[in-house]
Amino acid sequence: MTSILCVDDDSSIRLILEHILSNGGYEVRLAENGARALEMIVEREPELLVLDLEMPGMSGIDVCREVKRNLFTSRIPVLMLTAQTDIEQKVEGFEAGVDDYLAKPFHPRELIARIEALLRLVRRESDRNPTSGLPGGRAIQEEIARRVGNNEPFAICYIDLDHFKPFADSFGFTIADAVIRETGSAIYQAIASQGTPQDFAGHIGGDDFLVVTTNTHAPAIAKESARRFRDLVARVVGEEAVRYGSFQGRNRDGEEQDFPIACLTAAILTVEENSGLSPNHIGAFAAETKRCAKHEGSGTLIVRAVE
Repeated sequence: MTSILCVDDDSSIRLILEHILSNGGYEVRLAENGARALEMIVEREPELLVLDLEMPGMSGIDVCREVKRNLFTSRIPVLMLTAQTDIEQKVEGFEAGVDDYLAKPFHPRELIARIEALLRLVRRESDRNPTSGLPGGRAIQEEIARRVGNNEPFAICYIDLDHFKPFADSFGFTIADAVIRETGSAIYQAIASQGTPQDFAGHIGGDDFLVVTTNTHAPAIAKESARRFRDLVARVVGEEAVRYGSFQGRNRDGEEQDFPIACLTAAILTVEENSGLSPNHIGAFAAETKRCAKHEGSGTLIVRAVE
């Protein structure tokens, strides 16, 4: 159960927070002031901290500053409760590391929504692929589950690199690692130019990537990703090799051989609203769509729909 530490010098606010968050399925711990909150964090780290801004002794900003300057607790997200609307105080709070603000009086649903958003962000950050920097498997599953839960139409663009293994064997781990890293950047840039701010890019692992976007934006993102990947490969093997479709390298026996140029294949699965499918079923459909795309041949873009 997710643990949340709520800190407020007003006992009635502490009780309200405990009631709302306990009913929301969270484990709630309470502290009456900043000093006690820091002691409780040392005893057992919470997964999120709800702080009142105005408290005697240590203010919420003081507590946040102490938490964020410690390497081992800096990852804890901080939601600041405030009755103040002073922009200078908010700026000071953000500079101290406050992740979000919520004004008093607050609605229970907004409190829960902001907490869930902060926890989701932290989980994504901790689940990032070390090579590409993109969110990994758990964050991908959560994004798909969120879209399904909202009963909204969306599209999954499954991106795979064909012929990447011989490319990696020929040019070595360092170059291959750099290409994977830059592929993640290329997909991110493709979303920035062809998608929406709400789109999601993830790295499943190896040379498999995934984008969650709208049905209308998916094809353009896939095509732009493929174009950017082609440019990336051309910088490594040369434009002439890309035009020719192969490059010369050494196989595992040390013999020279022609290898096909690595290219990007994309499979798009569109999901209609109120589909009734579980995230696991959608993931299986997406994987099957990718297999169909690879069967069609390298560099393919195919689209399938589930309703």
